[in-house]
Amino acid sequence: MNRRAFLRKTSLVSLAGLTQGIALPAFSTSTQPQEVRLDYAYYSPTSLVLKKFGWLEEALKPANISVKWTLSQGSNRALEYLSASSIDFGSTAGLAAVLSRANGNPIKSIYVYSRPEWTALLVPKDSPITSVAQLKGKKIAATKGTDPYLFLLRTLKLNGLSKKDVEIVHLQHADGRAALESGRVDAWAGLDPHMAASELQANSRLLYRNVAFNTYGFLNVREDFASKYPDTVKQVIAAYERTRLWILANPKEASQIQAEEAKISLAVAKVQLNRTDFSNPVIGREHSDALKAAAPILLQEDLVKRGTDVNNVIDALIDPRFVQGIVVRKPA
Repeated sequence: MNRRAFLRKTSLVSLAGLTQGIALPAFSTSTQPQEVRLDYAYYSPTSLVLKKFGWLEEALKPANISVKWTLSQGSNRALEYLSASSIDFGSTAGLAAVLSRANGNPIKSIYVYSRPEWTALLVPKDSPITSVAQLKGKKIAATKGTDPYLFLLRTLKLNGLSKKDVEIVHLQHADGRAALESGRVDAWAGLDPHMAASELQANSRLLYRNVAFNTYGFLNVREDFASKYPDTVKQVIAAYERTRLWILANPKEASQIQAEEAKISLAVAKVQLNRTDFSNPVIGREHSDALKAAAPILLQEDLVKRGTDVNNVIDALIDPRFVQGIVVRKPA
């Protein structure tokens, strides 16, 4: 989504006062946790703004619930933290959440924090490679268990290749960027804001883009936490929703926060936000259908156990109950 389209979306809603006017769910007499542990991630501007303003701390203070933030460097890290019960809420890509749930991580996806185009395949500025087919036999950096990794597998398949036709170098996102720019790999499945920074600062070239291969940004919760503390889950979603509305009303300020928190230039932050859609946070059928269309790659590449019913996994993963009644308005 270009800058003009992004601003058009924000102009469709007058959000002055809405960020202050969200009716946060009232605390019930049910058990509440002593602490809520969340991740924040540079690929999730919503989490950065929420952490910056302390709106969740504000919402949970009446119940004497403290808040702890942990940095996630990628979906794989967020999912590892969820699996280890070191966080209660984690920010991931949709298909990465499916993969993790299929492999035994008991999580629920409860909110869509963004619909980004946050991954693509990049090559160095002076690379002779001009097509995906030319990647055969080449080294490609990617972070296993993340949207860029799954984007890479789907892109290869679309172009008649498989992971056996290339050498995938498993690196975290920032290290993948460094490997690309130093010439240690021929291509990189990038992730914003590292991808945008590489484009602007190293003139790395986007070899292949496909918005449809970018899955949604999901906020996930541990299933046991959601069962035990449903009111708190709604409080967290409400704080995220307050943040989403603020970003729509204040894109320039949101870019500035993204730049400060991720320690990137304002120009890079603007590129990242310009290709991020914050318009529909309500998780549901749209996301389920998109994931079911993408899920075959998990079986084809032996990323889940043979015989796994991935469609059932997706149905068990996506839980729209908590978001109902919290979203104030869905922009046109």
